[in-house]
Amino acid sequence: MQQATTYVSIGQIKPLGAKLDVPAAGGCSTQGGEGKASCGSSDGPDDMPQEIWDKVKNHPCYSEEAHHHFARMHVAVAPACNIQCNYCNRKYDCSNESRPGVVSQKLTPEQAVRKVVAVASEIPQMTVLGVAGPGDALANPAKTFETFRMLQQQAPDIKLCISTNGLALPDYVDEICKYNVDHVTITINMVDPAVGEKIYPWIFWNHKRVTGYEAAKILHERQMLGLEMLTARGVLTKINSVLIPGINDQHLMDVNREVKKRGAFLHNIMPLISEAEHGTVFGLTGQRGPSASELKAVQDACMGGANLMRHCRQCRADAVGLLGEDRSEEFTLDKLDQMDVVYDLEKRRLYQEQVEVERQAQHAAKQQALAAANAVPAAQDLQVMVAVATKGGGRVNEHFGHVTEFQIYEVSSAQALFVGHRRVDQYCQGGAGDDEQLPSVVRAINDCHAVLVAKIGACPKDELSQAGIEPVDQYVGEFIEKAALDWFNDYRARIASGAIVHQSRGDAQIRQGAYTSFATGVPLAA
Repeated sequence: MQQATTYVSIGQIKPLGAKLDVPAAGGCSTQGGEGKASCGSSDGPDDMPQEIWDKVKNHPCYSEEAHHHFARMHVAVAPACNIQCNYCNRKYDCSNESRPGVVSQKLTPEQAVRKVVAVASEIPQMTVLGVAGPGDALANPAKTFETFRMLQQQAPDIKLCISTNGLALPDYVDEICKYNVDHVTITINMVDPAVGEKIYPWIFWNHKRVTGYEAAKILHERQMLGLEMLTARGVLTKINSVLIPGINDQHLMDVNREVKKRGAFLHNIMPLISEAEHGTVFGLTGQRGPSASELKAVQDACMGGANLMRHCRQCRADAVGLLGEDRSEEFTLDKLDQMDVVYDLEKRRLYQEQVEVERQAQHAAKQQALAAANAVPAAQDLQVMVAVATKGGGRVNEHFGHVTEFQIYEVSSAQALFVGHRRVDQYCQGGAGDDEQLPSVVRAINDCHAVLVAKIGACPKDELSQAGIEPVDQYVGEFIEKAALDWFNDYRARIASGAIVHQSRGDAQIRQGAYTSFATGVPLAA
């Protein structure tokens, strides 16, 4: 018979739900997202202490606003791993895949630092360097910390990050603090070993392989202890959780609640990547990933717990560039030999100053649009979803046919809140639209009332309109949140005048696979 789950605190074991005496991490981690936007979305210096803001303002993973402007880089110096996950298969030379655990080149610490300096000299918006695999950063501690030691000497302005499964974390908290690593991501998929044994076949612990419930229990206890130790030392923590339908989908609310108790700064709930061609256990056994609406439902259910990150792109272990893009092929080792590398701190400083000016303009535009929205009396309290075509900078600036990812906003008179992204296959190929591809693009945003684009052709415009999605190209170049709120104000005005009738676009149909036009009731093409 399995024992009741326990939660490990520093120096003692406490039962499920017991309150832990953990120092608050500061900032919005103490707010838990209650009645306010998450730190992973749009919080700014007015919402948190200055020392926390300084850590997150140019970190693309810890600030949704920053991810429009700043880039990250991962170096693949950590090939070994001390656990096995059913959703992971670490493969090499897979340049066409974009998922965690995948790299094209493994690097030594010396090669990694050389590459980081070269990238930072070419991409002034690259502000963050992380060791995220392809195994586990702390299962390869010598390589990870040697990389950090050398990088601090050559590029002292770059923030350092670690991603870990947490098994070895308590052993390396001192080392993490020694190298001023202010951001640590821990993958925590369960707080109940009975759930965990369905996700983790084994761990390597104390020089032996441990399996089943015992393995999951050890991993859980080490994760909780490591999280508490980092919180006590003032290190910001982000918790990654993989949403696995039928296994931990209902359990992630417990995870969110428990990591909040222990001072987690952000909780990032990610969809399982389960295609069989990746060769993972879950992929080969038919475990499906969640739909976009299922993912959002779990995230919404966690509101009020630990603050949520919704802009994650599940990056490769050698990713380079803004979130959602990968420029690693520009910086392979053979290409570095041909580069004239000059690390210009002043150039990097000037770029960040320009971003601050842009941020202030974006904030002012958003406040102006919110004031206009609140000034208009509404017959009904509306909340709608809007898809946005953007290629960066936080603006509406992408052609519909060139989109490979839509950003999704939840819009009301009170806010324009980023709630996720939807990847799609590009509609325009070789200068012409692929009509066979169009229905899948429409289905991806079928729960949205509008799509904001820089430009759109007649054929997709008609298809979207027939599906009840309004194509909007009148806000080209404007900040996304202002454009979404301005469209929303116009939408409400048209409803008030009787020009249109608001139709609810609930997502139940999408979860059930009935991709029917909300406007016409006609099934969309498969």
